Amino acid sequence: MARFHQTSNERETPKKKITREGFKRLLRLFSFVRPQRNVFILGLFFLLLSSLTTLIFPMLIGDLLDSATKGTMESINRIGIILLAVFAATAVFSYFRIYLFAIVTQKTLALLRQTTYNHLIKLPMVFFSSRRVGELNSRISADIALLQETFTTTLAQFIRQIVIIIGGITLLTIISPRLTLFMLAFVPVVAIIARIFGTYIRKISKKTQDKVAESNTIVEETLQAITNVKAFANEAFEIFRYKKKTDEVIDIALKGAKYRGLFISFIFFAMFGSITGVIWYGVYLVNQGEGMTSGDLFKFVLYTVFIAGSISGMADLYSQIQKAIGATENLMDILDENPEPIEISSTKTKQCCTGEVKFQNVSFAYPSRKDMIVLKDISFSVNKGEQVALVGPSGAGKSTVTQLLLRFYDPVSGEIKIDSKNIKDFDLGELRGNMAIVPQEVLLFGGTIRENIEYGKPGATEEEIIKAAKQANAWEFINTFPEGLETFVGERGVQLSGGQRQRIAIARAILKDPAILILDEATSSLDSESERLVQEALQKLMEGRTSIIIAHRLSTIHNADKIIVIDKGEVKESGTHEELISLEDGIYKNLSSLQIDLMG
Repeated sequence: MARFHQTSNERETPKKKITREGFKRLLRLFSFVRPQRNVFILGLFFLLLSSLTTLIFPMLIGDLLDSATKGTMESINRIGIILLAVFAATAVFSYFRIYLFAIVTQKTLALLRQTTYNHLIKLPMVFFSSRRVGELNSRISADIALLQETFTTTLAQFIRQIVIIIGGITLLTIISPRLTLFMLAFVPVVAIIARIFGTYIRKISKKTQDKVAESNTIVEETLQAITNVKAFANEAFEIFRYKKKTDEVIDIALKGAKYRGLFISFIFFAMFGSITGVIWYGVYLVNQGEGMTSGDLFKFVLYTVFIAGSISGMADLYSQIQKAIGATENLMDILDENPEPIEISSTKTKQCCTGEVKFQNVSFAYPSRKDMIVLKDISFSVNKGEQVALVGPSGAGKSTVTQLLLRFYDPVSGEIKIDSKNIKDFDLGELRGNMAIVPQEVLLFGGTIRENIEYGKPGATEEEIIKAAKQANAWEFINTFPEGLETFVGERGVQLSGGQRQRIAIARAILKDPAILILDEATSSLDSESERLVQEALQKLMEGRTSIIIAHRLSTIHNADKIIVIDKGEVKESGTHEELISLEDGIYKNLSSLQIDLMG
């Protein structure tokens, strides 16, 4: 039985080793920070101040303890007031640090999202043919969300931990060089080992969650397909399968529990033993009159705890940076792709051609399958205003012809001309702006009917939209909805029937007013009544326009000016319906007879 379960590990952005190349790519992200560099520098300044005021706290606490035996009430009060001032300053600095970093993060990531999307939408079809939509969506959502955590939290914490470690060790050395050397001999080592141990335990915990998820998938699948389970009398098989998976959960969970027990025991002994060792040696130095007071010892212990916590936290930060590098590489892979030469303009596309189309010795193979020639030395012409149909068996190369005309791909050899001009010499935006396509499977946007029709001509007036809807035989059903043009069509247009979606697509094409129209089996999946309405709308749309029609139902193209029969990537026959039907043992005649037999 096929499995479609995806573990949490597969959904997460993978970690990448911190290599020089990976770090360079991460640094490229800071080009997006450049517009906010002044705010970023100010945020770093407040981060430094909040870190330094944190380091002042143990020093003042130690002085306060010393003043209990050596100082006056005035000195005790003064230190207490200074401590409150330090707390207040730390709170203010932390507020500005968090707020300023939030400004930098949100504006930087908005720019990164916009840049990535703007680049992504201009990439050629060859890029999208080798990528999954979910993967690309994850790049803009999950990867950038991960970078948001990096910019907002990880970067600030990383700098803060470094300041605390360096500043703490410096202050410890000032307080007692001998005790500092004693502390550095084992406390950082214990902190690092504890963090590595903890990371390993989290991995085991994640494996347990994955196994639980897999067992839940078995329950979900069997309950959804309970009819099949019972029909095949596979209850025992499913029970055994579920038992096996849950037994695996027990094995991994017990392994995790064993290591968690060892981890907690290690933490209890090592960390508390380390701190006790530092305190013991500090008390020894105080007792021996080695220049340390009780307050100095308390300062030292607090700084040791700060440093141990910072060293331990660095492992988590390192893991986050690894993920950030992975996310950055994913985004940079997109941004490093070469886009199509499309000029983004808000002005209406100007008329660049009249619609005369010519294919001259065109051969083509998809970039992902270069060894399979899809079109072989194809040549044909379409005069301005003609209706030309492309027919042939499935996989013959009919749709590929239209993809080449739209310059989704470029031919391997040969030329495609419009108005005697190679289509490569046209501005790509203008070229496609003078074409419209009505596909077999219409995918509408999830907004309103108005928005979907207006997509053919952004900024169209109400009168233009209504006129296009009427010409497409869509206005009558639109008026049956209480909201009319403001009716939401649902995701991919699921609220509308197939015929209604087709007529919305035709209205969109009418509004665009193209010189060249492409109909890709536009009525093949409709019932008789919907087909009649759509066919009427298509006839209105094709009037005066060069139309290239891909059709499986040969009855819809009898009146075409020319029918081109393509088989195995080659033009086999060409002519009117009457001319082709008269050919003895012709491909078109055989296809037509076969369809008549099937309908009969």
